[in-house]
Amino acid sequence: MAMRIPKSGLSELLKDGYKHHQGLEEAVLRNIRACRELSAVTRTSLGPNGKNKLIVNNLEKLFITNDAATIIQEMDVIHPAAKLIVMATEQQRKEVGDGSNLVCVLAGEFLNQADELLRMGLHATDITEAYSRASKKALELLETLVVKKDIDVTDRDGLIAAVKSSISSKQYGNEDFLSALVVDACMAVLPKVPANFNVDNVRTIKIMGSSLNNSTFVRGMVIDRQPDSTIKKATNAKVAVFTCPLDISRTETKGTVLIHNSEDLMKFSRDEEAQLEGAIKEIADAGIKVLVTGSSIGELALHYINRYNLIAVKVLSKFDLRRLCRSVGAVALSRLGAPTVDEAGHCDVVETIEIGSDRVTVFRQNDSGSALSTIVIRGSTRNYMDDVERSLNDAINTFRTIVRDPRLLPGAGATEMELSRLLGELGDTIPGVEQYGVKQFAEAFEVIPRTLADNAGLDATVILAKLGAAHRKGESSAGVDIETEDASLLDATAANIFDTFSSKYWAIKYAADVAMTVLKVDQIIMSKPAGGPKPRENGNWDED
Repeated sequence: MAMRIPKSGLSELLKDGYKHHQGLEEAVLRNIRACRELSAVTRTSLGPNGKNKLIVNNLEKLFITNDAATIIQEMDVIHPAAKLIVMATEQQRKEVGDGSNLVCVLAGEFLNQADELLRMGLHATDITEAYSRASKKALELLETLVVKKDIDVTDRDGLIAAVKSSISSKQYGNEDFLSALVVDACMAVLPKVPANFNVDNVRTIKIMGSSLNNSTFVRGMVIDRQPDSTIKKATNAKVAVFTCPLDISRTETKGTVLIHNSEDLMKFSRDEEAQLEGAIKEIADAGIKVLVTGSSIGELALHYINRYNLIAVKVLSKFDLRRLCRSVGAVALSRLGAPTVDEAGHCDVVETIEIGSDRVTVFRQNDSGSALSTIVIRGSTRNYMDDVERSLNDAINTFRTIVRDPRLLPGAGATEMELSRLLGELGDTIPGVEQYGVKQFAEAFEVIPRTLADNAGLDATVILAKLGAAHRKGESSAGVDIETEDASLLDATAANIFDTFSSKYWAIKYAADVAMTVLKVDQIIMSKPAGGPKPRENGNWDED
């Protein structure tokens, strides 16, 4: 039997079910359109007046937030080109911890400007070459716009001013209180080498009730449950941490014990009790006052714990157990017994306090220093506290960025407007078709001040005209004043509105890379999804 030779064409080379799109209209412009749609979703959430999105994910969990990283993550984007922006925002979050919305908005606007050039007749290769040249120049120019190069890690007010912009973009109106809370919590656990600051050393706990202004921070750790023992407080206490249950040890294999009479039964249970009491007594004799376990606490063990006036706390999360070990300086033991001097931890105060209607256990260290600090978030609803927690996590990451790279740029859209002006002047000096790509790349930066004005309800056209005139006069720190209604400007440096250099640098780099990657795609080839056909749904079926 002769082999069948397929007809010419890509569709004949592939199996049934493959989808194939090529050309400017089907591939390039379609990808640009998808990326612009994703960018438009998060664009209205940019800045202090950003709008919230209400998202219900596939598990029917409700999110009400203006945090772009959360919005993009929970949207579950499936378009392959738009997924590139999703991956860029994820990388920005890993690298800096903040600025995801900036990446998404800039990438969408770069592609929007490229769309105009493609419709004018420019080739995608010319645009990507111009974008590559312009992005490298933008990163070089960014270093010349730095207004603060050094920040003293002991200067509380300077750190608060640097962190405030990150919080005000998500919790506008509470930025003064929350930025002070974050800086105090971070400074409490700042190591001798500030560059080694670990964001995991500042954790948050949410307790419903009261208002946000009643939030506070604790030098140490807060466990959201009370001790199982009757003793609730200890000072200057040694702490032993166990991963095993505080109970009679059980063998892994089943054992059979032959008991002839009641006396044998009494001896058997008495030996078990004596063994457990000996273990608890050994721990108490070692000077331990607090027992922490990541497993269960038996009733008999609890009886002896109360007899020897010990505190027993159960921590169900293994991650919290590790943090607690770091906070008190203990080593988690896998066997029940007295810890050695090196294995035991120390805590100045272990007490149970009532916050709202919840009773929590606090492991508090004195001002001498703690390896861990905890921010207690108060609020009226669970969704609100979740949103505050996301804002605080971004601010903690911003603090880490500042202690590693203390360079600051003027905020309020001033940096983007100055970059737009400088790159526009560069475009005028470039001969040939490439100048159009550089000029459009420069114009794309205007999307940030335009969006800040739009979200604040101001006339963006008037604002941009005033900003352009101010920057041409040499006012490189002129930005958008969102608190006035007469479209006036402000000096971002004088108003203490700053953006971190690292956040801006990586955002521009990732956004430009995404735009160039999407523009280089000229064909889309998608295979048939794996799995058989979905079962047909019949709404009129009859049980009988």
